[in-house]
Amino acid sequence: MNKKLLFALIFPLVLFAQNQPKVGLVLSGGGAKGFAHIGVLRELEKAGVQVDYIGGTSMGAIIGGLYAVGYNSYQIEEIIKDTDFMSLLQDKVPRREKTYFEKAFVEKHAISLPFNKGTIGLPLGLSKGQNALNLLTELLSSVDDVNDFTKLPIPFYCIGTDIETGGEVLLEKGSLPLAIRASSSFPTLLNPVEIDNRLLVDGGVVNNFPVDIMKKKGVDIIIGVNVQGQLSNRNKLSSVTTILGQIINFQMYRKSDEQIKLVNIYMRPKVLEYTVTSFEDCEAIIAEGIKEAKPHKSTFENIAKQQIIKRELPKISQKVNEFLVDRIIINGNKNYTRNYILGKLQLKEGDYASYKDISRKINTLTATNNFERIDYHFEKSFKGKKLTLTIKEDKVKTYLRLGLHYDLLYESGILLNYNHKKVLFQNDELSADIVIGDNIRYDLQYFVDNGFLTSYGFSSRYNGFSSNILFNNNNVDRLNIEYKDFTNRLFMQTTIDKKFGFGFGLESKAIKAKTETILTNEGKETYLEKSHYLNSFVFLRLDTFNKTMFPTKGFYADVGFKWYMLSDRNDKLSQFLEGSNEPFNQFSQIGGKISAAFTLKDKLTFQYISEAGYTLGEEKSQVFDYRLGSYNKNFINNFISLYGYEIASLSDQSFLKSEFDIRYKVLDKHYATFTVNFGRVAENVFEKGSLFKDTKTGCALGYGVETLLGPIELKYSWSPDHSQKYWLFNLGFWF
Repeated sequence: MNKKLLFALIFPLVLFAQNQPKVGLVLSGGGAKGFAHIGVLRELEKAGVQVDYIGGTSMGAIIGGLYAVGYNSYQIEEIIKDTDFMSLLQDKVPRREKTYFEKAFVEKHAISLPFNKGTIGLPLGLSKGQNALNLLTELLSSVDDVNDFTKLPIPFYCIGTDIETGGEVLLEKGSLPLAIRASSSFPTLLNPVEIDNRLLVDGGVVNNFPVDIMKKKGVDIIIGVNVQGQLSNRNKLSSVTTILGQIINFQMYRKSDEQIKLVNIYMRPKVLEYTVTSFEDCEAIIAEGIKEAKPHKSTFENIAKQQIIKRELPKISQKVNEFLVDRIIINGNKNYTRNYILGKLQLKEGDYASYKDISRKINTLTATNNFERIDYHFEKSFKGKKLTLTIKEDKVKTYLRLGLHYDLLYESGILLNYNHKKVLFQNDELSADIVIGDNIRYDLQYFVDNGFLTSYGFSSRYNGFSSNILFNNNNVDRLNIEYKDFTNRLFMQTTIDKKFGFGFGLESKAIKAKTETILTNEGKETYLEKSHYLNSFVFLRLDTFNKTMFPTKGFYADVGFKWYMLSDRNDKLSQFLEGSNEPFNQFSQIGGKISAAFTLKDKLTFQYISEAGYTLGEEKSQVFDYRLGSYNKNFINNFISLYGYEIASLSDQSFLKSEFDIRYKVLDKHYATFTVNFGRVAENVFEKGSLFKDTKTGCALGYGVETLLGPIELKYSWSPDHSQKYWLFNLGFWF
C-alpha cells in the first residue's frame, strides 16, 4: 500500500485517539454495599462508555479487578450470587477436603487457640483468607502471567494499609489476586497479607476512595462511586466496639470528603440501610447502583460518543478447562516435604487439572492448619503448564483445644487437647487428649504423614468406665465392674484421596476388669481380667460423610482384622474369679462397620449402619467377646451400641447388627430422629440356617441439635422384646 495513503488513513485515527477523553473509574470500599458498583457498571456498559483506568479499595478493588481483566457486569453479578461469602470469610473447608488425620482426631474440639512462645493467643482474624485467595486466583486466571497491572486489559490499581506504619500502599505490580486479597483484608475478619515485607490490611483504613491516585494517571474524566457508610450519632455509640469503629472511621471519612472534590461525576448509591455483611441482599443493592446511575444516562452517552476508537476487551469464559500440569515448583517449604504437599494435593506432574481443581485441592492444605498462605499460578511450559506453589508455613506450631462432653456411661468430661506440629521430623504431628472428669482417660496420637509415600505413627490410649455388666456366662447377675484398657500401637499407613486409609501394625493391650460386688477372702475386689495381650492388625477405613454431626450424605467404612498372638493370661489364672479363669489360646477376629446416608429435599435423611464381628479360633476367656447394648459412640474394644438394651446385655463370639435412622430437619441444625436396630449374637452367627435366629430388636425416638460444643441429643429407647425403657442423653462431641 502507498505510504501516503496509509498515513492518510492512520493519522485521523491517531488524532481522534489523542483527543477522545480518557475515563477513570474509582470504586470505594464498603463490604457488601459495594455490590452497588455492579449496577453502575451496567449503566456505563449500556451507554457504551469505555473505562480506560480503574482503581478501588476493598470491595471496590474486588469488583474493579474483575472488570479490569474482562468480566462484564452480568458475569460479575453471577459470580457474586454464586459465592457463599460467609463460608469464604470463615475459611470453611468442605469435610470431603479435610485430611484423614483431621477427620479422625481433630473434629471433636469446640475451641482451638494458638499457643506460641509460652503464651496462649488469639487468631489474627476470623480466617486466614485462603479461600478468598483461592477464589480470586481462579477468577483472575486469564491474566495469570501479568505482573504489571497497567498491562491488564484495563489498567488497574488498588490500595492497602501498612499495619506497622499506618501508611498507604499503592498496589499496581506483582500478583493481582494477592494484591486484591490484601486490599480487602478487613481487620479482625481476614488475616493481614505480607507483600514485599510489608504487612497489609484493608486499604479502606487510609484511603477508602482513592480518587487522588486516579488524578495522577492522566485521565480526563473521573467517575467515582462511593458506598461507604457515615459517622454514627451518639445514640448508636453504645459499646466499646462501636466507639472504636467510630474512631477508625474519622480519618477514612475525612479523607473521602477531600477525594469527592476531585471527581467529575460523583455517585453515592443509597445503601446506608445495609451493612458490610448484607451479602444476602445482593440484588437489592445492585438495584440501588442502577437507580443512582440512571440520571447520568445522557452524560454517559455524550462521553461514549466522544470515545470514537473503542478498545476490544477479552471475553472471559467461565467454562472450566483442564490442562496438562507438566511441571510443579514448590517454594518456601521448610518443615513439610514436597511429597507431603503433593500428597495432600493429590497432584503429580503429568496430571490434568483446572484452576477450580487446584483451588479445591489447596483446601486440603488449608485444613491441615500448617500454612499461613498458599499462592499459586501457572505459566506456559513444554507441553502444558508449569504450576508454581509459594508456601508460607504457619509460625504457630502448637494449638490448645478444648471440648466438653456428658453421657450416661462416661458421665462428665472436659477434654484438653495439646496439638503440636514438627515435633521430631518433617511432616509429623502430635495430638494428645486428656479427659478430666468422672472417668479420667487419655488418647495420644503421633503421626508422620509422608503424603504419597508410606506414613507411620504411634498411638497410646488409656480408657475405662464403671457399669453393671454381665461379664461372662458364669455371672448369675450383673456385676458392678470397673473396666480399664491401656492400648499402645505401632502402625504404618497409606491414605488415598484424603478419605481412604489402610495400614497394618502391632498392638499391645493391658485389660483390667474388677468388681467389688464379690470380694476376696481378704476383703479386696475380685479380678475377672488382668492380662496383657499382643496382636497384629490390618485395617481399612473410608470416610466421605459431609458432616461430623448428623451427616446428610456420604459413606463410611471401618474394617479390620486382628490376630491375638501372645498373652500372659495363663500365668495369672489363679488370680481370677472362678469362671473367668479360662486359658488363653491364639485366636483372630475380623469385623467392621459400614454406613451410608442420603437426603431427600434437604429435609429427610436416611442413614443405614451395619456392623459385624466374627471370632476365628478358641477364645474361651470371653474377654474379647462382642458385647451389645446401650448407646455410646466412644465404646472401646468390642463393646457395641444397641438401642433398647442395657450395656453388654448380649454377648458372644460373633454378632450382626443393622440400624436404620430416619432423621428430619425440623429447623436449621435441629433434627427429630427415629431409629430401629436389630442385633444378634452367637458363637457363630453365620451357622447354616441360623442367620436371623433369636434376633433382638430395639427402637429409639429422639431430638438432636448441632451446637458449637457438638451434638446435644435426648432419646427415648425401648424394645418389643421386654418391658424395660431407657432415657439416653449426651452433650458435646464424643471422646
